[in-house]
Amino acid sequence: MLHQIAQRVEDRARATAFYRDVVGLRLLGEFDPPGLSFFDLDGGTRLLLEAGGSSAVLYLGVDDIEAERARLADAGVAFVDDVHLIHTHDGGLGLPAGTEEWMTFFRDSEGNMVALCERRAPS
Repeated sequence: MLHQIAQRVEDRARATAFYRDVVGLRLLGEFDPPGLSFFDLDGGTRLLLEAGGSSAVLYLGVDDIEAERARLADAGVAFVDDVHLIHTHDGGLGLPAGTEEWMTFFRDSEGNMVALCERRAPS
């Protein structure tokens, strides 16, 4: 089980506001010092924002990728691509054959790449 993802930030206050107010994640707490912000990603997994950390690509699961993309775009988020099909599963990776993975990518307030992901059940 994944417990935590750490993400690099240059301006923690700006990044905290972005993930809380724009993306809509629940802020769990902030700790100063050393300068950390923690968010709930559901299922016991946390996002840690930390100045000087390493950059990672975050893949955020959503139920309706088009609606979430529209909501974020309305909030001023600039996407780098359109919603598109990434892969149709063949029964591997623990997902039923025919399951589709749809994604679209954007950069957060710190320039880190973030993806919205929707898994669509086989028809």
